[in-house]
Amino acid sequence: MPSSTTIKLNSGHEMPLVGFGLWKVNNDTCADQVYNAIKAGYRCFDGACDYGNEVESGQGVARAIKDGLVKRSDLFLVSKLWNSFHDGPRVEPICKKQLKDWGLDYFDLYIMHFPISLKYVDPEVRYPPGFTDENGNVTPGKASIQETWTAMEKLVEGALCRSIGVSNFRGVLLMDLLRYAKIRPATLQIEHHPYLMQEGLVKYAQDEGIAVTAYSSFGPQSFLEMDMQQAKDAALLLEHPAIKKIAEKHGKTPAQVLLRWATQRNVAVIPKSNNKDRLAQNLDVLGFDLEEEDMKEIKGMDKGLRFNDPLNVSSGIPLSVRLWHLC
Repeated sequence: MPSSTTIKLNSGHEMPLVGFGLWKVNNDTCADQVYNAIKAGYRCFDGACDYGNEVESGQGVARAIKDGLVKRSDLFLVSKLWNSFHDGPRVEPICKKQLKDWGLDYFDLYIMHFPISLKYVDPEVRYPPGFTDENGNVTPGKASIQETWTAMEKLVEGALCRSIGVSNFRGVLLMDLLRYAKIRPATLQIEHHPYLMQEGLVKYAQDEGIAVTAYSSFGPQSFLEMDMQQAKDAALLLEHPAIKKIAEKHGKTPAQVLLRWATQRNVAVIPKSNNKDRLAQNLDVLGFDLEEEDMKEIKGMDKGLRFNDPLNVSSGIPLSVRLWHLC
């Protein structure tokens, strides 16, 4: 049976099951890509400070609203708090800057990007700051997750965002957060694909009423352009014989099968494309169901293979930063 097109969050708001991810969308094409995605039917856009394209994303949204394609209330716009702004007093100012960059009054969802606090970098010095401080060093900050989360709760109270969530949290960190959170995280965003299913974490979050969003649904594909050896060594999911066989059986593309594998389990997805046909195909992943044998075959592909790991990018990142995915 076709799925609902949205997930009801514990904050009471509805989030589309299929959104458009803004990671690695180039600045010179970003506004047009957002505009064209809205034209194609996308209503959820997943951005972040660290992506460096929030101004252009907002321009695409503004043009779509001006042209009458959508109203602001039709859209579900997401951004993320970067590691350098975890100190409590830094949270609201940077959120307001991001809202200004987007040209918005509020975010539908504001997410803690990583459970990592880094030394503050003034936006006037470098923005987005990335992982390094003003001296080019990766310097851990002193803010606890509790301090940061408490400041994020105030964003909801101040109507700067409607829901708050977390990303790249493992079970223990999520469990700890739930002990003191006055406002529970509405979503958990994680790397999630057939090579990295994280079944226990997904089940725990969903059992706690926390919606799960998958990023990098196509596995190594997103990391090849980063010259990541782990991605080069892994078989491409879009060309995997099992995925291609299932796609052929259902008359769908391998990408649609990978996205449906997630959405059929009530996991939201945020793929991106600048190809008109693929835009439509990626959005059309709720009108068919994979069979039980398909799901079992895909389940057998799990390798626990994580690509979004600081160790895969640089060996110079301190141990205290590298350990986020082990907790």
